[in-house]
Amino acid sequence: MADTAAPMPTPFPVTLAELAAADPDRPAITDANRTITRGELDRHTNRLARAYEALGVTQDSFVTIGLPNGIEWFEATIAVWKLGATPAPVSAKLPQLELDAIVELANPSLVVGLDTPGRRCLSAGYTPDPELSDAPLPVKIAAAWKAPTSGGSTGRPKLIVAGGPSVTEGVSLTAMAFGMTPDGVHLASGPLYHNGPLSFSVAALFIGNHIIVMERFDAHRALALIEQYSVDWMYAVPTMMQRIWKLPDDERTQHDLSSLNVVFHLAAPCPDWLKRAWIEWLGPEKIWELYAGTEAQAVTVIKGDEWLEHPGSVGRPIVGEMKILDDDGNELPPGEQGEVFMRAPEGVTTYRYIGADARTTGHGWESLGDLGWMDADGYLYLGDRSADMILAGGANVYPAEIEAALDEHPAVGSSCVIGFPDDDLGNRIHAIVQNTSSVTDDELRAHLADRLVRYKIPRTYEYVTEPLRDDAGKVRRSALRAERLT
Repeated sequence: MADTAAPMPTPFPVTLAELAAADPDRPAITDANRTITRGELDRHTNRLARAYEALGVTQDSFVTIGLPNGIEWFEATIAVWKLGATPAPVSAKLPQLELDAIVELANPSLVVGLDTPGRRCLSAGYTPDPELSDAPLPVKIAAAWKAPTSGGSTGRPKLIVAGGPSVTEGVSLTAMAFGMTPDGVHLASGPLYHNGPLSFSVAALFIGNHIIVMERFDAHRALALIEQYSVDWMYAVPTMMQRIWKLPDDERTQHDLSSLNVVFHLAAPCPDWLKRAWIEWLGPEKIWELYAGTEAQAVTVIKGDEWLEHPGSVGRPIVGEMKILDDDGNELPPGEQGEVFMRAPEGVTTYRYIGADARTTGHGWESLGDLGWMDADGYLYLGDRSADMILAGGANVYPAEIEAALDEHPAVGSSCVIGFPDDDLGNRIHAIVQNTSSVTDDELRAHLADRLVRYKIPRTYEYVTEPLRDDAGKVRRSALRAERLT
C-alpha cells in the first residue's frame, strides 16, 4: 500500500541553510550600508542565535525587536526563529509608554534594539562574541512564526500572534500565489514592524529572493533601486504610490522599470484616480491589490485588469469567507453598505490576540471594524472604518472619501479629515492638509466641489508641512483629533 502520509514541514532555519548551501555567494539582503550573502546570513544568525540563547531566549518565548529596517532586523528575526522563539517586532521609535505596555503584554525573554527597565535588553548594533560557533544549531520550530503589534484606532496595544508555525510551506505558497518568482529581487519599501512588509519580505526571502530593504521610504530612491537591482516585485501602500506619482514627470519617468512585474499594494484604501494612473503607467497586469487584516481570517486579491471591470473593488475572497451585516447582525443584500465580517476556512486558526478580544457574531465570524458592500458577483467594495465615521448634520460622512479627493490636488501631499464638535451640525468637518506648494482654502473648496456633495466638503482647513500618513500608509485620526481638541 502506498504511503499517503503528508510530507514533513520544512522549518525556517532548514530552508535558509538549503539556500545557503545551494548558492552561498548569492546576495540575500541589501540595505543602505551593505550586502550580505546567503552563506554569511546563515552563519551570522547561527552565532547570533547562540548569543540570544545565552541571554535566556527559549522555545516559544517572545522576543521584542525594535530595530530600524535593515540587515540587522533580518538577522535578529532569523536568530529568534533558530531558537524556536517568536519575533514580536515594534517600531524602533516607539514611545516609551507604548513600548512598556507592549512588553508587559508580551513578557518577552529578550528585548532587542530598545531599552525597557527590568528586562534583558540589547542595544542596536549588538555584535555577538566572535568565539561563539557559527555552526548549525539543533532544528527548532516556533508554534507561532510572528507576533506583530497593533494599536488600532483605540490606541490600546495588542499582539496579533500568528496561528501558523515557523515552517516554510505556508509563506512560500503565499509568495508564489502573489506573483513572486524564485530567486527574484524584492523591494521591501515599508516598515518591517508592520505585518505587510514583514510577511511579504520574509516570504520572498524563503523562495530565494534578493531583498532590497529601504530604511525609510523615499520616492526618488525607490525608483532608483528598482532600476539598479532589476527589482521584479515591490511592496507598496497608496501613500507610497501617491508620493511617486506626484514626482515631476521627468523625474518619475527617467528610470528603467521594465524589470518590475508586480506592484503589490495594501494596508489602506487606494483612491480610484491613483489606481487608474498607475494602471495606465505600468499596465494593469502589474498592479495587484490585497485586502485583509493581520488576523488573516479572509483575504481578497484583485489585479488591475480585473479592477478595470470592477472599479473600486478590492476583489473577491480567495481565502476564507466575507459577508456584510447591518447594525442588528442581519446579512445585507448586494449593494447595501454595512460592516464587513470575515470567517477563516473551517478548522483553521489564523491568529490569537494578546490584550484584546475579537469583535464577533459567533460561529467564527469576526469584524475588524471596516465598512463596505458587495456587488452581485461577490466583489467587495470598502468604505471607511466605522470608528472614523463623522455624523455631521444628520449625515454619515466618511473621512477616507474626502481624503482621497483632497489628495488628488497637486498641491496636497497627504491629508486627514476629522470632526470637531459643533452646536449646530453635531460635528464640523475639518481637514488637515500637508501642502507641498501654495494652496488656499478656496482653491481646495473649488477642487472638492467637482468631486463631493456639498455637505462633505470641509468647513475649515489647517495646513502642516509634515506627512500625515506614515510609510505603512497609516494615519491616527483619533490622536490628531485629540491633540486639537486639547
